[in-house]
Amino acid sequence: MEQYLIDTNVVSDYFSASFSRAGMKFMDKVIDAVPNLSVITHIELLCWKTDVTTEQKVKDFITDSLVWDISTEVIAQCVKLRKGKKIKTPDAIIAATTLAYGYTLITNNEKDFASIKGLKIINPMKL
Repeated sequence: MEQYLIDTNVVSDYFSASFSRAGMKFMDKVIDAVPNLSVITHIELLCWKTDVTTEQKVKDFITDSLVWDISTEVIAQCVKLRKGKKIKTPDAIIAATTLAYGYTLITNNEKDFASIKGLKIINPMKL
């Protein structure tokens, strides 16, 4: 089965059920397998200003996920990306993590990642 790395914006849209039926079905399948997150997404999720119930839901989601730290391979990929194109460091780390582990990135923010060679992207809003 294909492996995926989930971007922060997708978690928000999933929790608010903003996807079409096909998008929600796809995300249910991805999340039922163990969700993969970058350490950047982990940080961004914990920074959300939200109510106590949603905050606990987010913490539970993170606990159930595999969070990938910034390894030597991720650093190398990130440096290569940042030297090759204008990309924000958090996005570069997310893309580098996706590439380093051979995953497909699930994001609604295609434009920031579209020009990265070899990066596979799925946007659940388009399913």
